[in-house]
Amino acid sequence: METDKRPPADGGDGCLVAVIRIPVKIVAVLVVLPVRVVWELLAAGGRAVHRHVLGPLYAHVIGPLLRGLGWLLTVLLKLVLVWPWIGLWRYVLTPVGRGLAWLGLGAYDHLLAPAGRILMTYVLRPLGEALAWLGRGGMRYLLAPLAKGVGWAAWALGMTLFVWPWVGLWRYVLTPVGRGIGWLAAVVHRYVLRPVGLGLVWLAAAVYRYLLRPVGLGLGWLAVGLYRYVLAPAGRVLVWAWHVAGLITAALWRGLKRIGWVLVGWPASRVYRHVLTPVGHAVREVWRTGRAAVREARATVRRALFGTPPVEPARSRARTLGSTTAADAAPADEISLPRRQG
Repeated sequence: METDKRPPADGGDGCLVAVIRIPVKIVAVLVVLPVRVVWELLAAGGRAVHRHVLGPLYAHVIGPLLRGLGWLLTVLLKLVLVWPWIGLWRYVLTPVGRGLAWLGLGAYDHLLAPAGRILMTYVLRPLGEALAWLGRGGMRYLLAPLAKGVGWAAWALGMTLFVWPWVGLWRYVLTPVGRGIGWLAAVVHRYVLRPVGLGLVWLAAAVYRYLLRPVGLGLGWLAVGLYRYVLAPAGRVLVWAWHVAGLITAALWRGLKRIGWVLVGWPASRVYRHVLTPVGHAVREVWRTGRAAVREARATVRRALFGTPPVEPARSRARTLGSTTAADAAPADEISLPRRQG
C-alpha cells in the first residue's frame, strides 16, 4: 500500500493542483505520446535506410563511378590541354630554337665579326679622325671668335635695353623726387604735425583735469551712496523674503506629501499587500503546478517508450512541486484528487 511521504498541504491548494494536473496529463498522453512515437519510428526508419541502402549504394556503386569519371576527365584534360603543348615544345620548338642559335653563332663568327672589324679599321676610324681634326680647327678659328662676337653684342644689347634706362631713371628722376618728398615731409612735420599734436595733447589734458575727472568722482560717489543706502538694504530684504518663502514652501511640500500618502500611498500599499500579493502567489503556484504536471507526463511517456526511470536534471531536482524537502530527498508520490479528499 502506497503512503504519502509529503507533508500534508492545504486542502484548497491540493484541490487546485489536482484539478490542473489531471487535464495536463490527459493532453500529454493523447497528443505528445503519439507524436513522439511517430517521430521515433520515422527516425529509426531513416537510420535503417541510411545504414542498409544508401551507405552500401554509395560505397559500392556511386563512389567507384565518381572515381572512374574523375580519372577519365583527368585523362581527357591532359590529352587536350597538356600533352599537345608538351610535344610541340619538346619535338618542334626546342630543335628549331637550337638550329637557329647554331646558325646565328656561325654567321656571327664567320661573317658579321670580320665585316665589323674591316668596317671599323678602314672606314669608321679614319672618318672619325678626320671629323675630329675638322672640329678642332673649326672651333679654334671660326666658332670661338664668332661666339665671342655674339656674346659681346648680346651684352651690349642687354645693357642698353635693361640696365642703363633703369640706372638713368633712378639717378636723374627718382632720387631727386625722393629727396624733394623727404624735405617736404620734414617741413610738414616740423611746422604742421608737431604743433597740432602738442595742441591735441594739451587739450586732452585739460579735458581730463577739468571735465572727466570731476564727472568720474561724482559718479563714483553716487554709486557708493546708491549701493550703501539703496541696494544693500534691498538685498537684505530680498534674502529675508527668500528665506521666509523657503520655509513656507517646505511646510507646503510636507503637507502635500502627507495628503498624497493618505490619498494614494496608503491605499496603494493596502491593495498591494492584501490583494496583489495573494494573487501573485496563486498565479505562481498554478505555474509551478503546470510545469510539474508536464514533467510527470513526459516521464510517463519516457517510461512507456523505453521502460527506464527518467533522470531529472539538477535544476529540476532542486525543488519539487508541493514539497519543502531538500534536493537530495526522495521525490513525493503522486496523490490523486479522490485520495486527497478522502
